[in-house]
Amino acid sequence: MSYRLVRLLALPFLAVTGPAAAQQVGEPGKLLLTNGISSVEGSAGGGLTPWAVIAGNETRDGVGAQAAVTAVALPDYDLANYSIAIGLRDRLELSYARQSFDTNKVGGVLGLGNDFTFDQDIWGAKVRLAGDAVFGPSWLPAIAIGVQYKKNLDPAIVRAVGARERSGADLYLTATKLLLDHSLLVNATVRATKANQLGLLGFGGPVRGGRRAEAEGSVAYQFSRRFVAGAEYRMKTGHLAFAREDDAWDAFAAYAIGRHLTATVAYADLGSIATVAGQRGLLVQLQGSF
Repeated sequence: MSYRLVRLLALPFLAVTGPAAAQQVGEPGKLLLTNGISSVEGSAGGGLTPWAVIAGNETRDGVGAQAAVTAVALPDYDLANYSIAIGLRDRLELSYARQSFDTNKVGGVLGLGNDFTFDQDIWGAKVRLAGDAVFGPSWLPAIAIGVQYKKNLDPAIVRAVGARERSGADLYLTATKLLLDHSLLVNATVRATKANQLGLLGFGGPVRGGRRAEAEGSVAYQFSRRFVAGAEYRMKTGHLAFAREDDAWDAFAAYAIGRHLTATVAYADLGSIATVAGQRGLLVQLQGSF
């Protein structure tokens, strides 16, 4: 991992985990890790896909929040991601994420300049419609709908690579259940999107311009109250003519260091990005929550 990404992970994002915060809000009621981690788009869930869980440690009687810094080191690119999400009564989630995608030397090859960075803002909202991820009948998962509005901050560049728009909204429906008797979490998500590489390369293009339905899924095994390991898969449909876009997957492990601090590491395979194949590397995240 590059020195720059190591520095990002050392930033003081964990202020929400201090004693003052714990004293102010009291002891949270959720089971450890059942608020998920922070996805690269800011929503609570897995690293690649949202789940039907609400951010923060609050129950239906309170307000919670989580903030995370995520670094992804690939052979030819780096991604730095900062996010924050607020959970209201374990029903509504509001989130924000800033993504910075460093092209390193590939930027020079593409004529953008070495270390050219694509930046994107993502605002999200999620509502749990029915069910519960942990409690209630095993046949009834938590079901949620959500939206992620994405705005690329480099409009001239994304249009130059063939994208039709600099901004767009992903719509998704997700269902999540933790089968306590089996220590197994399962999640399925359907997303309607026209984003290119999550929106970092804009939205739509000459190949196709409208939204397409894409499937996402996660499975995880809870080895203990504090340790979970699993895998995720996410379809990604390309819209640009100059480069193909591959589906993504990861294998992850998350550890609750304490009730307010979670560390996650994953091996992620993002396939081909902007004509460069074999983009597999390490994802590391630190998340503070209350």
